[in-house]
Amino acid sequence: MENISSLEFLLYVFTANVSRYLIISGSFFVVFYFLIKKRWEHKKLQAKYPKNKDYYREISYSILTLCVFVGMAYIIFKSPLAAYTMRYENITEKGWGYWWISVVAMVFIHDTYFYWTHRAMHHPSLYRYVHLIHHQSRNPSPWAAFAFHPIEAVVEAGIVFVIAFMLPFHGTALLAFLIFMSFYNAYGHLGYELYSKRFLRSALGRWVNTSVAHNHHHEKFLGNYGLYFLFWDRWMGTLREDYDTQFVKVD
Repeated sequence: MENISSLEFLLYVFTANVSRYLIISGSFFVVFYFLIKKRWEHKKLQAKYPKNKDYYREISYSILTLCVFVGMAYIIFKSPLAAYTMRYENITEKGWGYWWISVVAMVFIHDTYFYWTHRAMHHPSLYRYVHLIHHQSRNPSPWAAFAFHPIEAVVEAGIVFVIAFMLPFHGTALLAFLIFMSFYNAYGHLGYELYSKRFLRSALGRWVNTSVAHNHHHEKFLGNYGLYFLFWDRWMGTLREDYDTQFVKVD
């Protein structure tokens, strides 16, 4: 990345971000809102479907968010700050074992970062100005994955700052994390639940976040603030009391 011009960097990151969004969210949308819509209606979390204007709004704000992400990436990786990141060049420096550990660490760090920033954005003094745009999707589709106000987009992109300056990472590990994040974010806004009822009763299911949890957060606004896990929601008492009953309604 150091050997390419600023313009080439911006175009590369923009293309990568938009492509990832369109492929992941678009695939979920085509499959669940067209190809298997009838067969999976029993898994739909809200009976109604968003309107076309909702899809347009979600896509527009998501593209705007991805533009903000590009600017943040430029600051981290092309500005003088780049010299202070903990990025290393060769995977052999730390080995593949650390590569996988770093990706898992990114997921846990992000879950903590997301929970507390998300919860903060629901404070009355911030919600109207920062988070309201995202909650216009009361019945979200996978296109809503990055439908943020620009200020919220900066906050969301902040996780890359945290990772870049606190965790030794390889560029491909960061990319793997971003792909996983995009996938799970789209699943959280899917409007369908992919896990079975049995999952809720399992040891793992108690701690893993689900589409049910996040969809209900969009519908009711409060509670269920986590992204990948339910650790913080359970520990801080912010998991909605009706979460289990909502989950078991899904066939």
